[in-house]
Amino acid sequence: MLVTTNTVWQWLGEIPDPEIPVLSLTDLGVIRDVHWQEETLVVTVTPTYSGCPATAVINLDIETKLRSHGITNLRLEQQLSPPWTTDWLTDRGREKLRAYGIAPPVRETGAPSASKGRIARLTGQSDVVVACPRCGSQNTEKVSQFGSTPCKAAYRCRACLEPFDYFKCH
Repeated sequence: MLVTTNTVWQWLGEIPDPEIPVLSLTDLGVIRDVHWQEETLVVTVTPTYSGCPATAVINLDIETKLRSHGITNLRLEQQLSPPWTTDWLTDRGREKLRAYGIAPPVRETGAPSASKGRIARLTGQSDVVVACPRCGSQNTEKVSQFGSTPCKAAYRCRACLEPFDYFKCH
């Protein structure tokens, strides 16, 4: 008897992201598709970026989780196009980031259609306002484009004076 794809999605929703474990892989939006091809379960994964060091760990975690539930015929497919964007983060994932003390990416600033805005952000000329995840103030400043991981930037709140990470738009 085949397991339903809804059940597989639930299992995948239990796998934490290796770099930001407060997020699940489904919160992050890297799982793009789950379907059965005859008796083989096919899971399509889009890495957050092509050189992401966590990709191998993510694939191993997916395989380990599904095999622990008795899935024996499994194929992981990598999908690079369209490229992953922070717009794929779920609302639940954004709230988890905020509660964890990481400012979630500003909505729709990572979409491919916003290429002009992306260029401004990547060159440090963006006027995107990042709210403090601790106090909610929008009176914040970027300290460094580079944070604790490649996907985050370091910010400081001018209101509560606390430093925080911002999950950069991609």
